[in-house]
Amino acid sequence: MIDDADQVREMLVQMLELSEFDVVGSAASGHEAIDKVVDSDPDVVVTDYKMPDMDGIATAKAIREKRPDQAIILYTAYLDTALEREAKAVGVSLCVSKIEGLETLEQDIRRLAGEF
Repeated sequence: MIDDADQVREMLVQMLELSEFDVVGSAASGHEAIDKVVDSDPDVVVTDYKMPDMDGIATAKAIREKRPDQAIILYTAYLDTALEREAKAVGVSLCVSKIEGLETLEQDIRRLAGEF
């Protein structure tokens, strides 16, 4: 889970763990996440879009350069058609609006991890 807002990141990690996900790491920035993703080998990476040092698109692109087959979800409150196109162009597997809620995110993580 990559999100610059500590409270959001911690809440999402706790909620995912309560739903029996094995959260192998979290990061407060894109730069911090890149090495963690390589070291922790997650099935799915969830990243926020709006972050100050490196947005979710740049983060996804950098992760894809190191792990070409990595499943990545862009989880954002700022979702629109242009952002979805940009995300797909760098290899984001799926864009999920934070407005859709945690249940949708959980279902999408399970699907991308091959649990359905």
